[in-house]
Amino acid sequence: MKITDLMIPSVMIMDMKASTKEEAIDELIASLNNQGRINDPALFKDMILKRELESSTGIGDGIAMPHAKTKAVNEATVVFGRSRKGVDYEALDGQPSHLFFMIAAPEGAANVHLQTLAALSRLLIDQPFVEQVKNAKTPADVVRLFDHKQAEKEREETKVDDNRGNKPFIVAVTACPTGIAHTYMAEDALKKKAEEMGVAIRVETDGSEGVKNRLTNAEIAQAVGVIVAADKKVEMARFDGKKVLQTAVSSGIRKPEELIQKVLDKKAPTYHAEGGSDDSEANDHKVSVWGKIYKDLMNGISHMLPFVVGGGILLAVSFLLENTLGQNNSIFKMLSTIAGGTGAFHFLIPILAGYIAYSIGDRPALMPGMVGGLLAANSNAGFLGGLAAGFLAGWIILFLKKVFTNLPKSLDGLKPVLIFPVLGLLITGSLMYYIADPIFNWVNTELVNVLNNLGTGNAVILGLVLGGMMSVDMGGPVNKAAYTFAIGVFTSSGNTNGLMMAAVMAGGMVPPLSIALATTLFKNKFTESEQKAGITNYVLGLSFITEGAIPFAASDPMRIIGANVIGSAIAGGLTQLWHINVPAPHGGIFVIFLANHALLFLVSIAIGAVVSGLILGFWKKPFDQKIAESVTNEKEINIL
Repeated sequence: MKITDLMIPSVMIMDMKASTKEEAIDELIASLNNQGRINDPALFKDMILKRELESSTGIGDGIAMPHAKTKAVNEATVVFGRSRKGVDYEALDGQPSHLFFMIAAPEGAANVHLQTLAALSRLLIDQPFVEQVKNAKTPADVVRLFDHKQAEKEREETKVDDNRGNKPFIVAVTACPTGIAHTYMAEDALKKKAEEMGVAIRVETDGSEGVKNRLTNAEIAQAVGVIVAADKKVEMARFDGKKVLQTAVSSGIRKPEELIQKVLDKKAPTYHAEGGSDDSEANDHKVSVWGKIYKDLMNGISHMLPFVVGGGILLAVSFLLENTLGQNNSIFKMLSTIAGGTGAFHFLIPILAGYIAYSIGDRPALMPGMVGGLLAANSNAGFLGGLAAGFLAGWIILFLKKVFTNLPKSLDGLKPVLIFPVLGLLITGSLMYYIADPIFNWVNTELVNVLNNLGTGNAVILGLVLGGMMSVDMGGPVNKAAYTFAIGVFTSSGNTNGLMMAAVMAGGMVPPLSIALATTLFKNKFTESEQKAGITNYVLGLSFITEGAIPFAASDPMRIIGANVIGSAIAGGLTQLWHINVPAPHGGIFVIFLANHALLFLVSIAIGAVVSGLILGFWKKPFDQKIAESVTNEKEINIL
């Protein structure tokens, strides 16, 4: 795509007046509105701020790229703005932002904002070019600079270099979780530095639009080494036997020369896809045992959640229809079939187990993990059995890879098509059938019995604990542990009424709502931007998106987390005191009508939010006093 097709000269601001982040956003939006490129400035700003809550779009090096895709946009546009004095945009490197590229994408415009982000990132990694843009005198100069640079970039990318001469050749893969800016910035940083160092390089990107410039087997074979600058799982088996340096995508952007030199000096470890030592200690990524277990577990849960949410909500709706229209209703039958035990819910535990195993042992572990999970589901070993199956299958495949490391090369082809599938399934299945399933069947049955027979007092205590856990790290390991426990109960036989789900949902809705309430009632305790972000938290809280509270917790962890743990615990405990159940695993206010005591559920959440909001409001100092506490707060943020 051509960037300048979206960069309208009449919308550009060559000398921005803003001195704060919010003023910069308002100034750029006003330019869009004045030129008729948007139809609802307030909605567009809400969407920009919502994106900023996730993480700042000030990407560093003096550049910010705020963006939103919404029905408030009439025509796709990139607003260029330049601030000569610089604006504190809360950039990732802590430096002022001078160049702004606000991307406005209409709702039906496919992935235009992602494509634009990727294209801009590729160009703006070049510092001399960025300086030229900073010194441009007119909008026409900006357009001319981008046209020239993009044409130059396209010539570089389409040029085929079959004759590398005597240049050393390396290959690389860049990837980040969102797959937008950093993936392509790392790619261009590596390419540019390699050219300066006289090194030939080919870079594969795994971004928002999938894998681009995929490395061929011939290129991998010819390369002296491989750089994997990625913050997510990429295909690694193809690098078996190569010198592979694994690091974060940010290192690809910040330290390209160091990475390239390590590969050239053969200081990268040898990667072994089929077991044996991979000298992983030489890699930049050093993960603790518990960190690795958590990563594997989250890989399974993240793949399972769409089945939980989609199947769970539709299943809950089917319960509602059953109660009102009877079991013979055709819509009830249809929903219960596609969402229930023979539909989406049938896949929960196999998907969980399969992708835990995949995270540990890569592709060969997926099938035995899924089958082990299916055995757990069919034997009533349930969620706990699924966890066991996933970890067993992954570790068994790792063991088999080590056992068959020295298999003759002529027999290597047997490993993925015969040895791993047969032995992996046989060992995993046998262990699940004879040991794990009976054990976890008993554990699961006892857990169900205990939960079914909890007295009110014990149930309230459990609700207090689960609700409070949802606010401890607001989406982190403690929060996920509480939510995972509730899902396990939710999917267990005899406990699909959602008692525990009511506790965690209420507890998870409190933090954003309490912050929204505090910013409304105690305006003198918050900055103007915090007050406006607080309004967004009403929507996030009602939608059961606890993460909306994270930016506030990062700036004042002790007060935000402390106040919200109290309110969330109260909300969770009240749901159990009043025997509230929510037969849906997600949805917040949108599934409230499915609760057996909808009004009491709302009251539980409201009480928790009000308690937390009032504690937070009275606890925080007025905004003018916070400046004197900035050093203390900085220390708290660093500790968190």
